[in-house]
Amino acid sequence: MLPFLEPEDPFPPLTGIRDDLGGLLAIGGGLAPTRLLDAYRQGLFPWGTLEEGYPLWYSPDPRMVLVPAAFRLTRSLRKTLRQGAFEVRFDQHFAGVIDGCAQTPRPGQPGTWISAEIRAAYLHLFELGWAHSVETYMHGELVGGLYGLAIGRMFYGESMFSRRTDASKIAFAHLIRQLQHRGIEMIDCQMKTDHLASLGGQEISRADFLARLTALTVGAAQPGPRWQRADLDLEW
Repeated sequence: MLPFLEPEDPFPPLTGIRDDLGGLLAIGGGLAPTRLLDAYRQGLFPWGTLEEGYPLWYSPDPRMVLVPAAFRLTRSLRKTLRQGAFEVRFDQHFAGVIDGCAQTPRPGQPGTWISAEIRAAYLHLFELGWAHSVETYMHGELVGGLYGLAIGRMFYGESMFSRRTDASKIAFAHLIRQLQHRGIEMIDCQMKTDHLASLGGQEISRADFLARLTALTVGAAQPGPRWQRADLDLEW
């Protein structure tokens, strides 16, 4: 039986992770900001909710990560960036980005893991300053983007979407510049995808991930400032 958490319960030891269930550790416990931040600091993340609204907590092995210095900027993407057809903004329309991610069909998935409870929880984290969005616009229309959390020198990528060719890749390239500007050293990409692998993502063991995570999040008691495009050197 998987542990069922009440809101006041701590997470059980990670030794109880069910790798036969994709790295599932526990069910329930709510999605309060303190719960979510504690989860991320332990290498856990909520991947959807049951019909009753209870979150499911995962820590897969292996784990997909991307080190900003390993980002692969292809010749074609560099050309697209230099053409300037897209406008990129930070932290201006978080709700639009999470809704875009929720509405985008995923191959092999019947629906979305971004439930109403998940949406509300991450909007709250954005209001508190922990969550961030990168938004790609064309002719004033939001056509792509991504969102996630920044804790210390870690960024936890949650989801991305694209309604135009390369829109999410453009957002990701700007994310990399933002992370490098802020001294963030690793992106948690959670699960492997070919798209992330093409951008420079790699799989590492859970043990390796947790060791790096501990070093990168130590002492991160407060969120950083809102992100600004003006902070960046955008010579591609």
